[in-house]
Amino acid sequence: MSQKTSLKNLDFNNIGSWPRNAKIGFCALVGLLILFLAYFLVIKGKSEELANLESKEASLRGEFETEQGKAANLEPLKQQLAQMEQVLQQMLRQLPSKTEMPDLIIDISQTALSSGLSNELFQPGPETPKEFYAEKPIALRMVGSYHQFGAFVSGVASLPRVVILTMHDISLQPRGGKGAITSSGALELSGTVKTYRYLDEQEIEDQAKAAAADASNSKKGA
Repeated sequence: MSQKTSLKNLDFNNIGSWPRNAKIGFCALVGLLILFLAYFLVIKGKSEELANLESKEASLRGEFETEQGKAANLEPLKQQLAQMEQVLQQMLRQLPSKTEMPDLIIDISQTALSSGLSNELFQPGPETPKEFYAEKPIALRMVGSYHQFGAFVSGVASLPRVVILTMHDISLQPRGGKGAITSSGALELSGTVKTYRYLDEQEIEDQAKAAAADASNSKKGA
C-alpha cells in the first residue's frame, strides 16, 4: 500500500527530486519504449526493405545468368545462321533467273511433247513475287499414257536448271472420265502447276521499297 502511495506522490514535473530507484526504473522504462519505437519505426522497416532487396538481387542474378548463357551461345548461333543463309542462297541460285524463265517455260512444254504427251492447254499466267522468289502458274491440260507422264516428269527433272513444279487443283483421270486408270489407257491431266525462280538483288530491293511505301501510305491513311 505504501509503494502505491509513493508512486502516486511522484511529481512528473520535477523528476530530479525522485528517489534513486524511481529514477532508474523510469529511465529503464523510457529506454525500453525508445527501443520498441525504434524497432517498429526503423529496424522493422529496414528489415523488410533488406528482404525485398535480397529477393530482387536473387531475381537479377538469375536474369544475369540466363542472359550470360544466351550471350555465350550467341556467336555459335550467328555462325549457324550465316551458314544457313549461305546454303539458302546457293539453293536459290540453282533456280532459274528472270531471264531464264521464258526459255524454261518452253523447255517444259517441249519436254511434254517429246514425252509423247498432247498439250491441249499450256497457258502461263502472271507471276507473283514473294519474299525472295517469284512463282509462276501454268494452266494446263495434257493427254497421254501412264508411261508418257512418267517420262515427262523424268525429263523435267533432268533439265539444266532446278525446276520445281507444285500442283494445285490437279485432276488425273481416264480420258473421257470413264474406266479405271491403267498403264496403257489414255489419261488426262488438268489443273494448274506453279514453277519458281529466284529474285535478283535489285528485285528484292525494289520489293522492299514498295512494301515500305505501302506501309507508310497505310499509316497516313489511318
